[in-house]
Amino acid sequence: MKDMFKIVGVINYLIVVFLNAFTDLGHKIIIQNTIFKVYDGEMQIVLTAVVNALIILPFIIAFSPTGFLADRFPKNQIMKYSALFAVFITMAITYSYYNGHFYMAFAFTFLLAFQSAIYGPAKYGYIKELVGVKYISSGNGAVQAVTTVAILGGMLFYTVLFEVVLKDSFVSKEDILVTIAPIGWLLVLGSVIQFYLALKLPNKMTKDSEKEFDFNRYIRGEYLQKNIKIIRRKKEIFEDIIALGLFWSISQVILAVFGEYAKSELGVTNTIYIQGVMTLAGIGMVSGAIIAANFSKYYINTGLTAIGSSAITIIVLLIPFSSSMITMSVLFILFGIFAGFIMVPLNAQIQFLSPRVHLGTILAGNNFIQNIFMFSFLVLTTVFAYYGMNAKILMYAMVFVGLYLSYMLFKRYFVMSFWAFLEIVLKIRYNFIYVGLQNIPHSGGVLLLGNHVSWVDWAIIQIPIKRRLNFMLDKDIYNWKLFNKALKKGEAIPISQKASKDAFIEASQRLKNGKIVALFPEGQISPDGETGKFYKGYELISNDYDGKIVTFFIDGMNGSIFSKTRKFKLFSRRDVSVYFSKPVCRKTKTEEIREIITNLKDKHETEQA
Repeated sequence: MKDMFKIVGVINYLIVVFLNAFTDLGHKIIIQNTIFKVYDGEMQIVLTAVVNALIILPFIIAFSPTGFLADRFPKNQIMKYSALFAVFITMAITYSYYNGHFYMAFAFTFLLAFQSAIYGPAKYGYIKELVGVKYISSGNGAVQAVTTVAILGGMLFYTVLFEVVLKDSFVSKEDILVTIAPIGWLLVLGSVIQFYLALKLPNKMTKDSEKEFDFNRYIRGEYLQKNIKIIRRKKEIFEDIIALGLFWSISQVILAVFGEYAKSELGVTNTIYIQGVMTLAGIGMVSGAIIAANFSKYYINTGLTAIGSSAITIIVLLIPFSSSMITMSVLFILFGIFAGFIMVPLNAQIQFLSPRVHLGTILAGNNFIQNIFMFSFLVLTTVFAYYGMNAKILMYAMVFVGLYLSYMLFKRYFVMSFWAFLEIVLKIRYNFIYVGLQNIPHSGGVLLLGNHVSWVDWAIIQIPIKRRLNFMLDKDIYNWKLFNKALKKGEAIPISQKASKDAFIEASQRLKNGKIVALFPEGQISPDGETGKFYKGYELISNDYDGKIVTFFIDGMNGSIFSKTRKFKLFSRRDVSVYFSKPVCRKTKTEEIREIITNLKDKHETEQA
């Protein structure tokens, strides 16, 4: 991830992203805090939901134009003109503050959000252009982290300023705006700096587009129909967008009702405490985004999404049972962390799967569908609150949405979720270092052969490889009731002395089908950590497949709790290195394979020296 920041324009781009979110959030917080001070109960929930709806509505209305702009023009230019638009809007907002025009300021929330709607697809589409596919997960993690820091920073900064300047000296909402009016100049300053830095962003558009926009077709909804078809061409893209929409809907409802819940159930009336707790969710999101990017170091780790949604569902269920702001703070931090598990992989996956020519349209469609969901949920929240449904009931309703989201993600990414969970558990105790990963072909049959020092070697080998490995393992272990279904799902190949021929025939067929087959030729875990005798059984695997043999050596697991020579240390984290060789000839014999594996570590250290 460090190398990504060396790319020209990355730092500048992230500052622009920060300032855009920080400024947008500033005005929203001022309006929300004004509502919080003046209104109570159901009306507070209704008006808060309306504010959030005004922010969402432009993303729905401007779906087709924003997608067109992001595909038609250089994305850095779109960000530049959006920033200039923000300068004029923030000046108008400041004018409305000074004159106490609450409803005018309320309405400008919509215009500021419209600027963000234009800016959004270009901002996210620019990630892939600026850092490339290699750093796409890291880029999304950085953008998510920076955006979240901006949101939480804006919430705290403008809330503290609001309370300090206001000092409870007000009679009406108009009085509040006049009192805090000087804060508006900070919004203007943020927009001006954002515009200045946006001028310096490099143009990464490799080929000019000749698309033309027909306003009449837009009014008739023809663009909408066409763009929805583009989004739905790849089922995985569409389902990932739906999943993001459900997640953001849960988040919006929780944020909309939390203020009223804290005020009525916990007796909290200071906006600093209310916004402070919600800010902690932002801190959690930064941590979650960084963790998700780290777990996506080798490929986009979509398995994290189901883990994240399950955890969020449990957290939302626990919130109504919390009776203190301290407990609430912990829950909101955890909510943010697991939100990062959902956002980073799904956004990266959508960008990765989207063809460059339609990237802007798909990202605009992503915004469109997510905001349709959020807008619909906020409308329902407004209606339910208006008819007397309290915050607790609305939170319980979000638990059911979370359950459906978790089911949806587990159904799509079940296998990936298993491996993601296993990786999380193992990384608590082990720091894995992989050397020579580039030697594993991205396609074609691959026979992986290596040493065997622990019960979890199979997991250690799978972690950095996106392609699923077909492990050959003892038939007795394969038939254990506890593991049998999972091993079948993982396409493991059972082998025994009595049925080894059939197992090797099956392995040969899978290699011909372009699979990766993994085998430990020692046939058992080493009793002392040394590489033992290799059995020749793997030579029965046909070598007429279109692929390679790649060998590996695991160093550092001997002495672990999973090895036969346990030297368990409670608070130490073990470094484990795995070395992969360059592909060797498919006809290489057993003893030569053993020698290559045994010397892998020494060979690498010699080359490094």
